[in-house]
Amino acid sequence: MTASSDLRRAMALLELEPRRVALAILAGVATLGSALMLSGLSAWLIIRAWEMPPVLDLTVAVVAVRALGVARGLFRYLERLATHETALRGMTSARSRLYQRLADGDPAASAGLRRGDLLARTGADVDALGDVVVRALVPIAVSAVLSSAAVIVLAVISPAAGAVLAVALLVAGVLAPWLSARAATQAETDGDDARNRFAHDAVTVLDHAAELRVSGQLDRASRRARASGVEAVRATDRSAVPSAFADAAAPLAVGASVLGALLIGITVFGSGPAAMSPTTLGVLVLLPLAAFESTSVLPAAAQTLVRARIASRRINDLLDRADRSVPHGDRPVDGPGRLRADNLRSGWPGGSATNPVTLDLAPGARVALVGTSGSGKTTTLMTLAGLLSPVSGSVTLDGVPLEELEPAALRHRVGFFAEDAHVFGTSVLENLRVARGDVDESEAYSVLEAVGLGPWVAGLPEGLHTVLEAGARALSGGQRRRLLLARALLSPARILLLDEPGEHLDADDAARLQRRLLDRDAGLVDPERTVVVVTHQLPSDTAADVVMHVEKNTLPTA
Repeated sequence: MTASSDLRRAMALLELEPRRVALAILAGVATLGSALMLSGLSAWLIIRAWEMPPVLDLTVAVVAVRALGVARGLFRYLERLATHETALRGMTSARSRLYQRLADGDPAASAGLRRGDLLARTGADVDALGDVVVRALVPIAVSAVLSSAAVIVLAVISPAAGAVLAVALLVAGVLAPWLSARAATQAETDGDDARNRFAHDAVTVLDHAAELRVSGQLDRASRRARASGVEAVRATDRSAVPSAFADAAAPLAVGASVLGALLIGITVFGSGPAAMSPTTLGVLVLLPLAAFESTSVLPAAAQTLVRARIASRRINDLLDRADRSVPHGDRPVDGPGRLRADNLRSGWPGGSATNPVTLDLAPGARVALVGTSGSGKTTTLMTLAGLLSPVSGSVTLDGVPLEELEPAALRHRVGFFAEDAHVFGTSVLENLRVARGDVDESEAYSVLEAVGLGPWVAGLPEGLHTVLEAGARALSGGQRRRLLLARALLSPARILLLDEPGEHLDADDAARLQRRLLDRDAGLVDPERTVVVVTHQLPSDTAADVVMHVEKNTLPTA
């Protein structure tokens, strides 16, 4: 697939309304059309005033100059409104459709990406598509209309001057953008990986600064992020040479056009039937200056298109991941909730898989999956939830393979709660309602008290309605884990698959929490709900029904 087809496919996510785009282009044409007319009329007025005619001869021109000056500012304001409204509506639509495709598609599409990479694709890359409307689509269309109009007007006055202006506009409107696009391509291609690494490393440092500091890894993580940022800057510096030529091409074209028009005007200026009047000469010389206003933004438009093409490839890759065929059926989930795994091997495509695991989880079972980092604990948990297809073996719910069940009903019965689940920049209560929208304040207070956040929420300025403005950064690592656990406990799922619920807690608190989760009589979790806890450090005195060690096999998956 070519870069242009990639961009067209991604731009379709914006669902741009032709009427709104046309209005934005019309407002832009009116803006620069007013500037073009203002330039020509001002030139005529200046030269005509030099001839000292009766004042009344200039009245209409003076009023028209004032009107065009006001109209230029007014139409510019309307064009900004129309363009940005179109772009913002499109970006909202693109994100909505992207999130919907991710939610309905292969769960591994988003789970298989680094957080920084996923953030870049749904954030900055969608912004790059919106920039196409504001910085490329509308300016290019406006420039094409105004440049044609300027050449036609000048050609009527002097065909030779019109030809000179046409050539100069091609240099400023085609050559300069091409050089600019070449520079941007070099910068974006060389710096793309570095920027993605920087986004990932920066998110890691910002989200886990406290834990990294405690473990002594903060300085190394910060240096890694800084090095990625420096590499991205160096890539931009390497593209400076073609960018400099692009910047020089436009003013050189303006100078050449004005000088050419002046020389042509001088040769025909004088007396005789073909002579050019002083006012016409003034218009001939000054009109090209306004014509180049529409082409001055085209190098930036070319850079915007380059960035958008690269962003569109990443967005399309994410969509292709989400659109991968995932086996699922339409059978309802109506049994008691017995989850069984037979000789289950779990793994990501192309990676290694876990050793076979067999589990039989009756309603109310308490199970702990233990293993070192990278052993495949979380991968096994995601496979049990139906988010990943088994490498081999099977997973059934009440005797029915997960791939034959209706996905929404399965998610309602079996819930996977990731260690790095997102904390939104909204109130504490709304963060809990992510799991179940009808959670009331009494339920929220009760579950927060149960997970050990009662004193914390009581000390907040507005209690449950306090907004966590910085999201996860407004919480310590332990508070974040407890809040995510409270969200899991409030969910409607009858089978809770909890990924490292004790992570970022001190050893005693983590052990105490795991004991309560794995004890039916502790009161933290309904005895009829099934709980599977993944951990790398399990206390020896838990009441778990089964403790299973997960190990990674060195053989790759198919």
